[in-house]
This record gives sequence, C-alpha cells and structure tokens, in this order.
Amino acid sequence: MMEVAPGPLPSVAIVLLAAGKASRMGEGGPHKLLATFDGVPLVRRMAERALATGVPTIVVTGHRHGDIALALAGLDVALVHNADYASGLAGSIITGFEAAAADRFDGVLILLADMPLLTTSDLRALIDAFSVASGQVIVRAMSNGKRGNPVILPISLRTALLSLSGDAGAREIVETCGLPVVDVEIGDAARLDVDTPEAVIAAGGILGD
Repeated sequence: MMEVAPGPLPSVAIVLLAAGKASRMGEGGPHKLLATFDGVPLVRRMAERALATGVPTIVVTGHRHGDIALALAGLDVALVHNADYASGLAGSIITGFEAAAADRFDGVLILLADMPLLTTSDLRALIDAFSVASGQVIVRAMSNGKRGNPVILPISLRTALLSLSGDAGAREIVETCGLPVVDVEIGDAARLDVDTPEAVIAAGGILGD
C-alpha cells in the first residue's frame, strides 16, 4: 500500500494585545505593560516568550504606542496600530486577526500582554494541540478546570470575529460557533492577569511610568 505523505502542519501566528488604556491602573497612573519583571518591561517579556515558540508574533498597539514600541525595540515582531483602541478589546482582536489573515495563517493565538505567569512552554502546548487537530478546532487554555487565556482561533472564524464590538472578547463566539473546543490545562497562568497596581506588585512586578 502506498504511503501518503502527511500534509503541512497548520500555521499559527501569535497576536499579542498591548493596546488597552489600562484604566484600572488609575487616572494618569503607571502603565501595567511597562512595569518591569526581573528588569524587563512586561510587554517585552511577553513578546520574547511568544517569539521563543518559533512562530511569527504580531503586537497590537494603541494607548502609549510610542512607549510600547520603544519597549519592544530590537525584537522581530510586527507592530500594528489600533487607532480605535479606546473603544475596547474587540477592535484590537479584529486588528490583530486581520493582520494574521492577510499573511494567510491558519490560526491565531490571542495573547493578552498582562499575563506574566504564561511561559513559552504554555504557548507551545496550545500550538501543538492546534496542530494535532489539523487546525480545525478552537484551543483554549484552562486553569484547574476553569476557562482561561490564551485561546487559538482558526481563521475560519474571521467573519464572526469581525462582528465584535466594544469591550467584547471572543468567548461567545467560542461557545456558539459549533467548532470543537480542545481545552489545555496550564494551571494558574491561564487566569492571572495584572490589571491594578496591587496585582502588578503581587505578581513580582515593579511599577514604572
């Protein structure tokens, strides 16, 4: 019997969302993504971990675009700017997803930039699960059986995602689109984000500007 060579693995891009106003840090307060962890700005730490997976990384910027871009200087990431960042999360998801779709990736890993416990191994576990399923599923991080982040969305959901607005994420689409969902347990990292100065400090960060 003739053996059939396996097809190419589905391609994935990581979209790092770094556009938000960080409003819970206080009016005129420090930017959480510029807080340093082990001497490295959080947004750079997350971008480095994304790049270490070996897949292309797109960073969506918005609030304090220049400072975020400076913190990422020298990294091999693509920067895309969401001019409507103030309207909420949806616009940044759409901006990043459109950038990935333009380069014909099969799936997009949506990575929030304020989750300092996530490791390259965590991201790689999600990407590997997407590949095993030939890119025909949604992959979602879990924390002790509870839904978390990041999530990988196949490019087939592009039209549905374009309908998002305001501060809505993709949860409703994930739960109603009918695609299989593969849950990957990665522990506490999937649910810890740093939205307040207290959370930054508790996670080991040092506040900056």
